[in-house]
Amino acid sequence: MRRKIPSHSALLAFEAAARHGSFARAADELARTEGAISRQIGRLEEFLGVTLFERIGNRVRLLPNGTRYAAQVGEILDRLERDSLYLMGQPAQGASIDIAATPTFATRWLIPRLGRFTQLHPNITVHIAECMAPFLLAGSGFDAAVHFDHPAWSGMHVHHLLEEVLIPVCSPALLARAGEPVSLDSLPRLHRRQHPDAWQTYAQAVDIPLSNSAIGARYDLHSMLIEAAIAGLGVALVPHLYVGAELEQGRLVAPWPKDKAVSKHFCLVLPEPIALSQGPVQAFAHWLLDEARETRSC
Repeated sequence: MRRKIPSHSALLAFEAAARHGSFARAADELARTEGAISRQIGRLEEFLGVTLFERIGNRVRLLPNGTRYAAQVGEILDRLERDSLYLMGQPAQGASIDIAATPTFATRWLIPRLGRFTQLHPNITVHIAECMAPFLLAGSGFDAAVHFDHPAWSGMHVHHLLEEVLIPVCSPALLARAGEPVSLDSLPRLHRRQHPDAWQTYAQAVDIPLSNSAIGARYDLHSMLIEAAIAGLGVALVPHLYVGAELEQGRLVAPWPKDKAVSKHFCLVLPEPIALSQGPVQAFAHWLLDEARETRSC
């Protein structure tokens, strides 16, 4: 059955006119005459059976139906442009995969290792998008997710990667300013906004007294906490797997014990078994599991 979709030219003319509030400015943008824009919009209104613009002399004004339709058309055209540019950027003899990942895990652990994947598979491009919450993988446009374990992934194929164990870290300069002996309770503490009770839980687990565990600045992401700690703003309670390089380089120090509990389990989520996955996804999955296994062994 033939789709009931207006012509591409009519939609472009309408979207530009709606955005500018002017047929003349839409004509300038699209390199058309004002009359051509007017005719395209007239054909669109005839096709839809709805008046989109109110004409008042030489001026035009979007009607309520036009305003709603303009928002929808603009979103669709933006998405179509992004998808077209995405395809245009694909290597002629290569492949690509789209991965959804939690932002800090992606920036602090996954992306620094991607160079090794590229060396093994130079013809596969890995696209990574930020995703904070679990979602339905099927039909999402993503080939896989690198996320924390969650009941929402039920029915999908989940592969364990790494455990998130928290450790307090701070700048060596902060300790130097504090003098000896260093007491965790005397230092400013930094918090992740989503887990305001993390310091209290940590203090109870390792038996370190904190007079008021809730005092201190709050940040949204672990990556923010790490940067704040490097800047000497306080002690950050962050996953150990995110700060290995900073500890090795001496930019951060960790004179206190790790938490005794696991905060989260990170996993690879696939819509089907690895053995049934298409080539690029299968290659990425095997590589990622190997990288996680190597990290766990360190």
